[in-house]
Amino acid sequence: MKTRKGYKVYPLTVAQKFHFFYQKACPKKEVVNIGTSLTIEVDLDWNELKRAIYKAYERCESMRLRFVEDKDGTCYQYVVEKEERDIEFRDFTNGTMKEAEKEMKKWTQVPFERKDNPMNRIVMIKMPDGYNGIYLLVDHLTMDAQSLIIFMKDIIELYCNAKYEGVPYPKEMASYIEQLEKDLAYEAGCKAKDKDEEYFRKLIESSEPIYNGVDGVRKLREEQKKSGNPNLRAAVNISDSVDAALDVFHLEANPTRRLMDFCEKYHVSLSCLLIMGLRTYFQKMNGNDDVSFNTAIARRATLLEKKSGGTRIHSFPFRTIIPEDKTFLEGIYIIRDKQNELFRHANYDPVAYFGYRTKYYNIEGGRTYEPMSLTYQPMTLKEKGLDKLGDIRYKTNWYPNGATTQGMYLTVMHRPEDNGLDFNFEHQIKAISREQLEYMYYYLCKILFKGTENPGLPIGDIIKLI
Repeated sequence: MKTRKGYKVYPLTVAQKFHFFYQKACPKKEVVNIGTSLTIEVDLDWNELKRAIYKAYERCESMRLRFVEDKDGTCYQYVVEKEERDIEFRDFTNGTMKEAEKEMKKWTQVPFERKDNPMNRIVMIKMPDGYNGIYLLVDHLTMDAQSLIIFMKDIIELYCNAKYEGVPYPKEMASYIEQLEKDLAYEAGCKAKDKDEEYFRKLIESSEPIYNGVDGVRKLREEQKKSGNPNLRAAVNISDSVDAALDVFHLEANPTRRLMDFCEKYHVSLSCLLIMGLRTYFQKMNGNDDVSFNTAIARRATLLEKKSGGTRIHSFPFRTIIPEDKTFLEGIYIIRDKQNELFRHANYDPVAYFGYRTKYYNIEGGRTYEPMSLTYQPMTLKEKGLDKLGDIRYKTNWYPNGATTQGMYLTVMHRPEDNGLDFNFEHQIKAISREQLEYMYYYLCKILFKGTENPGLPIGDIIKLI
């Protein structure tokens, strides 16, 4: 299969295959849906907004992606020339905000028909609170959080350029196909890929990680007893149901600012600080210096990668062995160096990584060493251009699709209204309870603030003091 409907077809990338295969295995196909909204406190010209949406489609190839499978079940992708669908409009002003959000959650839980169909949906929305804008639903094979934010920003900036004087026309987007061809060339084989594979093989073979539970060693002990192997170091972290909930905890603007000031002072990212807080929590709960959990890497270092859209997330285990006599700040610097090392090799196939590790350590029955996954999303609309629109206030919202194949996935993001942090815990309802999350969030915050206020304090002392 070389063309489809006159368009050149391409294989899926590694990042896309990850989503494709777990969706195939999941009974709820909406598991790959991402639903979000962006609304601003302005009466909108809906015809002009519609023109801006069509223009944004024209400028973003990955929003015009289509998929098709051949007779063997292999999935391919192609980009159509333009979108011709009518843009929907929904007036929610006769109801409540709760009713509007309930409706958008319903939209988010409807899977796309994949074959030759659009893999996104945009609805112009008029909200009861006086804010107006767009609801956007996409399939994760076509977009990730960063490319979503850039696409929504493009719509608003195109609209404001048309409506207001002094708002510049947004810079061009980059070609998804150009970046896709680069990714596929890497995956086909090159020296860089060989070096990345060697790095990860050595990392895996160096020593075996160990599972640290959210609420302590109970789960690992149960797995050891069940298997009859007292030396087992892996455990199952998921339940028999993919039904999921999204629980969000809000950190206010002022304490968030204190964490950001700490990062600025010591030249580290907030991602490093969050990893340090989480790993110290697991260290406290399990009495173990060896901690591992999955972290997401956006792979958007170049301008082409940043502006080409698509999904570029690769997720790898982030393992640290930091003794309790190390100071909080020393731990953060260890994490920073480890992150920099991992980023250099992040184009490698995570599925190949996990496959090799599973075989090397003979991990059976769906066991793993990682109790959770973490994503920190530093990009906000305010920082990336909408600050030029003056005092226009805006809101963003994310809607759960109701399913996840992971036990727990934490996404940390900045709120647009005050730049405070939202801790979004998506979790399998049968695997992790809200009470467990409340406990974890409480101690995570205690660790973060005790550590940032006393960076020279040994980790062991912080654990005792909280």
